[in-house]
Amino acid sequence: MARYTGPATRISRRLKVDLVGGDQAFERRPYPPGQHGRGRTKDTEYLQQLQEKQKARYTYGILERQFRRYYETAVRRQGKTGEVLLQLLESRLDNVVYRAGLARTRRQARQLVNHGHFIVNGKKVNIPSFQVSKFDIIDVKPKSLPTLPFVAAKESVGDRPIPGWLQVVPSTLRILVHQLPERAQIDVPVTEQLIVEFYSK
Repeated sequence: MARYTGPATRISRRLKVDLVGGDQAFERRPYPPGQHGRGRTKDTEYLQQLQEKQKARYTYGILERQFRRYYETAVRRQGKTGEVLLQLLESRLDNVVYRAGLARTRRQARQLVNHGHFIVNGKKVNIPSFQVSKFDIIDVKPKSLPTLPFVAAKESVGDRPIPGWLQVVPSTLRILVHQLPERAQIDVPVTEQLIVEFYSK
């Protein structure tokens, strides 16, 4: 084991920090460490595209293979590929539950769906990636309504803005899907064109 050779007390450590350069010595620099740190990072076109794709993936909590399948589905459909891709991601059941305010996070929404708390058009669905369609009706199972997550959801419904393509009935927590979301209704800070460029190479 390496032996500690620094100052023995906090006071002397503080004095050492003051001599070295105060708190500035611990400030995070906007470039990597080392002799060549300043010239190492280049904001390339590929890097921007990759970052945008990763941002979308992490936002919806999707693995790479599944995300690529969404892209391939979007390519085959009519309309702008990037907008169709975002529409597919927004139409996932776990995302719809989150958008409707029945869960605080998408991760919690996914867990609630996984545990089989939801009925879509009268049928139990426990697949978070289930694609919701226009005029679908999503209900919470009657047995699940008295549980803590849904009691909290009833109290907080309306605290977070609900997108115009959805409607929530506060008394029963029923979600009505009036239409599939348009690009203007999707408030995810993602430039979808960069994602399309990333995959179309």
